[in-house]
Amino acid sequence: MSRAERASLQQFSVSGLAAAVLAENGTVESWADTARDLLGWTAEQTCGRPARELLADPDAWPGPVEGCPGPGWEGELTLRHVDGSEVPVGLRVLALHDRGDGRGHARSRLVLGARAELLDLWRQSHSLVEGLFTQQRIGLAVFDPEMRIVRSNLPILSYTGVPADLDGLRLKDVTQPEDAQQLEGWLHLIMTTGEPVLGATLRVRTLADARQGALLSMSGFRLQSPRGQLMGTAAAFTDITEQEQAGKRLKLLHRATAILGAELSAPRTCEDLARVLVPDFADRVLVGLAEEVLRGDEPVVNRDGELLVTRTAVVGADPATLPTTGRVTVPPRGGTEPGGVLLADLPDRAAAGPGRGAAGSAERHWTPHMPGAHSALSAPLRARGAFLGTVTLWRTGVSAPYGREDLALLEEIAARTGLAVDNARRYHREHRAAVSLQRSLLPPATASSAAVETASLYLPAGAGGGGVSGDWFDVIPLSSARIGLVVGDVVGHGLQATVTMGRLRTAVRTLADLDLDPEELLSHLDDLVTQLDVATSDEGRHQARESLGATCLYAVYDPVTRRCTLSSAGHPPPALVTPDGDVRYVEVHPGPPLGVSSLPFEPVEIAVPPGSVLALYTDGLVEPRRGDIDDGMAELRRALRATDPVRRPLAATVEHFRTSLPDEPLSDDVTLLLARTRAIDAGDTAAWTLDPDPASVPEARELALGQLDAWGLDAMAFTTELVTSELITNAVRYGGGGPVELRLTRADTLICEVSDLSSTQPRMRRARATDEGGRGLYLVAQLTERWGSRYTRRGKTIWTEQVLAPPGAEAWL
Repeated sequence: MSRAERASLQQFSVSGLAAAVLAENGTVESWADTARDLLGWTAEQTCGRPARELLADPDAWPGPVEGCPGPGWEGELTLRHVDGSEVPVGLRVLALHDRGDGRGHARSRLVLGARAELLDLWRQSHSLVEGLFTQQRIGLAVFDPEMRIVRSNLPILSYTGVPADLDGLRLKDVTQPEDAQQLEGWLHLIMTTGEPVLGATLRVRTLADARQGALLSMSGFRLQSPRGQLMGTAAAFTDITEQEQAGKRLKLLHRATAILGAELSAPRTCEDLARVLVPDFADRVLVGLAEEVLRGDEPVVNRDGELLVTRTAVVGADPATLPTTGRVTVPPRGGTEPGGVLLADLPDRAAAGPGRGAAGSAERHWTPHMPGAHSALSAPLRARGAFLGTVTLWRTGVSAPYGREDLALLEEIAARTGLAVDNARRYHREHRAAVSLQRSLLPPATASSAAVETASLYLPAGAGGGGVSGDWFDVIPLSSARIGLVVGDVVGHGLQATVTMGRLRTAVRTLADLDLDPEELLSHLDDLVTQLDVATSDEGRHQARESLGATCLYAVYDPVTRRCTLSSAGHPPPALVTPDGDVRYVEVHPGPPLGVSSLPFEPVEIAVPPGSVLALYTDGLVEPRRGDIDDGMAELRRALRATDPVRRPLAATVEHFRTSLPDEPLSDDVTLLLARTRAIDAGDTAAWTLDPDPASVPEARELALGQLDAWGLDAMAFTTELVTSELITNAVRYGGGGPVELRLTRADTLICEVSDLSSTQPRMRRARATDEGGRGLYLVAQLTERWGSRYTRRGKTIWTEQVLAPPGAEAWL
């Protein structure tokens, strides 16, 4: 039988195939048992008879003996069963050549047949199998019991250098050993248990390329003969690499979106970006931003259209191997193209440089040389039409090279990063303006006067707390060597809170200049806050999104009496550190915060030993991010006791608090004001009570001159004599008839005070040439450093201050 005949016979193989041999004259020579099973006729009944007699319709026979179905004929005839029924049968006729006579003529014919319905079913199954092995969507493979490939298509591996004909090969001959071992493990499990495997996931990498692999979903089942003999396994493979990559890219995009912008800091945003890309998307990452962006300003492009970027974040590589700066060509402003570039096959190209990418695009990216990298991606960081910097990724080792899908993902992440960086830049600019305004409104960090020595700490809140809030403190010189100490906290954050703080600080200084008592000053300040809130427009209130509420503590310390009077509007109490080392909180009676209600504020007066330290603060110092204010106040008390500000420099205590704060951005402003109290000795103060009589004027001059002589201040005698004379004269003339008090105090200035029972404030005016009076206060103002008037519980006090003359100075004439 020829090869073609055997192939034809193989194609006709079907279960229950009947066979018979016909002679040249069309008679039956041989009748197989399968033919008997098909038609019921035995060999004795059929052999020697014409085959056409077996047809249900003898006239349907194809022709005479010499024209009977020839070699290779195939068709369908209806045969007659022994019981008389008709059986549709599909037939195949094959010529049997006689090789003995040397002529090779066909003498007999082999006839194969099967029921037509079985043959149709077999043809459908055969067409299905052939169709499966010729399609390119699903990989199929048949393995023998020794796990050799019998038949396959495996289109999923065709791009990695796998031989076209895999028949007879083992898996280890084409795939990586560990991948072959995993796949053979599944096949062995199928053959030994007989249980099919559905949807098993495995990675297959070929020997030709260990980097490029395919993620396959395998389903397999065991093959066995009708008698149960193991014939091998069949497996179907589906390439799910793209689905896996798409899922990974989507997860990476979601993770990057969640992380980016969490911190309103451009450098930290770049660091977050680099960390989220390594190692899932890149082996090396470099992020560069324009120096102006890091400062919160708009990036500046030079005349050549280039932008200088500074290395901001590096992950996966040694920063020392990368340049700190680089230049990129900035595209026209307002472009909408993503502008990323894919740099592949780096080792096969020239040294790193902008010319390796697509023309017109690579020069817009900073892509320094990265040793060991085989492919790279770079994309710009842009937002609102501004070019802010670039991000560059490299892959090394066995990582798969980048593709266009990876570039699209990087461009999307870079676009979101650009928005986060620009938001951080804008916040940094506003935060810088708010901090600058805040600091410009605060007094010097250290100060010294006759009443106190002060040191202070102010740290603005970071992005996590919403930005700068309205904390402030102040040290206000008052009359008679007294000092006013203020600390306050405005509700809210940002520039609006800073502006409100500036308003309140100015108001406190103005009210303090009137020498109001602390509780009275807070009442006026509360009225002012309420009026400001009412006077604010609806648009302004919407922009502020917060009311003008605030807390405030105001204290007045008198170094002569060594007493401190204070009042609180919803503010934490100050701490008092006495010379014996004891630390306690002053028991104040805090009223409501400013702008909340019109309830009165209560004063508290305490004795303060000289050398004690008053600690005024805002809640940012005693309210940790996740803690209780009582714990914070207890910690402040322990820190004050440990740092001993009474004996050590106040600056050392301030520095201790500065270094003890966490490195992370503060959630609220931190303000601390330390004031070490001083006292004016009794010998530096002299006071007299005079009668409301004009004769008291020369007496007052004599008393003042005598005290100056005792203090060694003869150089100030003339001015002091004139000032005393004018003030006593006014008190006698307009003081309401009661006694007049004169007091001189030697502190850092010479203070002269005259008190009377009148509540009428003096008013300085410019006297006309014909006026006989009205020049006294004008002369006083010209001759002294400062002067003023304050109300007392029994009238008023007019005071002046003169700068102390240096020793040996002559009297002014």
